[in-house]
Amino acid sequence: MSNFTKEQAIRLRGQLLRAVAELASSLKDPADFDSPDGTDTDTPMQDGYPPDKIPIFSTSEDLEESRLEAQEIGKYLLAKSFFDCREYDRCAAVFLPLNSSPTVISASSPESRTQTPTQVLKGKEKATSVSPEVKQRTRRNDLPRLSQKSLFLALYAKYMAGEKRKDEDSEMIMGPMDTGAIVNKELVDIGRRLDDWFHERTLQGKEAQNQGWLEYLYGIILAKSNSSEDAKDYLVKSVNLNPFNWSAWLELRDLLGNVDAVSSLSPLYHVVLHPFSFSQFKQLRTISPTLPPHLFAIFFHLDVNVSLYQTSPSIHSNITELLMAFPTSSYLLTQRALLFYHSKDYDESESIFSSLITTSPHRLDSLDHYSNVLYVMHNRPKLAFLAHLATATDKFRPETCCVVGNYYSLTSEHEKAIMYFRRALTLDRTFLSAWTLMGHEYVEMKNTHAAISSYRRAVDINTRDYRAWYGLGQTYEVLEMHHYALWYFQRAAALRPYDKQMWQALGACYQKIDRPVEAIKALKRALMAGMAFIEPSSASPSAAAATSSFGSGISGDFTNVFLDPEILYPIAMLHETLHDLDAAAEWMDLVVAQEEGPLVHPDEQPETGGTGGTGVTVTTSRARMWLARWAMQKGELGRAMELAGELCQDGFEVEEAKALIRDLRARMEVVGGK
Repeated sequence: MSNFTKEQAIRLRGQLLRAVAELASSLKDPADFDSPDGTDTDTPMQDGYPPDKIPIFSTSEDLEESRLEAQEIGKYLLAKSFFDCREYDRCAAVFLPLNSSPTVISASSPESRTQTPTQVLKGKEKATSVSPEVKQRTRRNDLPRLSQKSLFLALYAKYMAGEKRKDEDSEMIMGPMDTGAIVNKELVDIGRRLDDWFHERTLQGKEAQNQGWLEYLYGIILAKSNSSEDAKDYLVKSVNLNPFNWSAWLELRDLLGNVDAVSSLSPLYHVVLHPFSFSQFKQLRTISPTLPPHLFAIFFHLDVNVSLYQTSPSIHSNITELLMAFPTSSYLLTQRALLFYHSKDYDESESIFSSLITTSPHRLDSLDHYSNVLYVMHNRPKLAFLAHLATATDKFRPETCCVVGNYYSLTSEHEKAIMYFRRALTLDRTFLSAWTLMGHEYVEMKNTHAAISSYRRAVDINTRDYRAWYGLGQTYEVLEMHHYALWYFQRAAALRPYDKQMWQALGACYQKIDRPVEAIKALKRALMAGMAFIEPSSASPSAAAATSSFGSGISGDFTNVFLDPEILYPIAMLHETLHDLDAAAEWMDLVVAQEEGPLVHPDEQPETGGTGGTGVTVTTSRARMWLARWAMQKGELGRAMELAGELCQDGFEVEEAKALIRDLRARMEVVGGK
């Protein structure tokens, strides 16, 4: 027997199913035997089934739907085989007449090249601004009488055909045609037909018999047409009618971040179960009462938290409870690994991902995130092993291409890394990680124009991707366009209010545009961010006091709290810029104090032994030099001499310290002579 490759086996399987389905659909219609006299098709016995008997072919409890499904079983199998073979137009033509899209311009016509996206995707207001005659015409449901399952398959195939043509028109990744402006030309026609269908169902009072599939498709169409609020309504209807359709839950999750965040950055705060930035939290709490009391609703809440980069301990406890019911769930373990990844606990995240690879070596889901973890940890051997494993499993998966791209990026082969990220996008243009990672590579290669294009495509796909917003800010900083960078850093900080890196970048940007007051506030928020994950029940009194004292000044007890000297030192220098030297000296004292670390009370001593200090660093030495000069300026020669002597032992700023000691000795001699 010949050995087939995976692609050949899939092709042969599709051809076999298609041939069988074609034979099945060519059989004589059972209705021809039951209604030889041409009776009305709506008579109860026209299909040979008793009026109260649901055919065995159907999974619907609605008698009318079940009969339609039984009548269409041959055509449905044929259309499904075409869909599995990715012959989407052929699939749609099984149920819909070929002239069912009179309003859609052919993809091969000259007009299709000149049609601008604004003519198709202008949202709900533009779509409804038509004449009354057109409104009356578009309200007529001209779809054939089909079961909801068959109608969904046909219209979804039309949607996929439009997506396929859109990708073909976009041509190569980052090419002249790949600007993100090309749209799916089937959206208008499908949306109009679904609107007519739902309107007719409402007039007939049959909304309760809907199955949720067409609501799901209409939600996708509305989301693509920038009508996110209407899309949410239909997706909520879909998950209530069919809660097992996980794809509808995922589409609903993606819409939660489409509303712009509040213009002013929301303050840090704790919510008992699910902490969000203001607009995102409000959206989830708004739709939560309308969701069904279903197991998938629990998974949905978890997935939303992870997608919004929330890392509260309460979310970990929720995963622990779910793992008690599903102890070997790869999905739940992956979500926990992603939580550790988002909280920058890379060791824990790597450990979970490694165990998942051991138990499921051919599972490629979320391997791009695992490769990101290994990249940050600079674990080149494991990343090389992961790249070989993923390539051996399926080298034509976007996740595999991202893993290989990360490996080449770690070895500083940025051209090869970009090649693999482009390959991932060729396989799936909506693969978010590839756009973001490719932007990082272009930044490394100093190609700022391509980096900006990549990051913009990433935020077009997912507005919640803080890495893309942060990358845009960094790129505009390289171009010294600090006001642009400021706006993007604000977006990143709004999405990640507990990430000090976002606030540090924001503070540095404020400093470069000569706004020291705002820079100080942003850097103080960076100090707060490290303590924002502490639960109120587990936070020590000293940590709570430190957090509350950052609001207005430096007052508070910071002896038991570790603070990042790389943030403290810029704050001190900004106070010097504002000519507030006393405040600057207090912040410099805090910088020097971090060498020893926090003084932990015995009752607050953690099991791991506490957090040590930084030791002597370049930053703490600079702070000590500043304090020595400040003490000399104030006439405290003894303290200045002590600080300068410590500098001579540190190994940093030695020459300047020796020069300062000579000046101090000269002043002491003058004072002693007097």
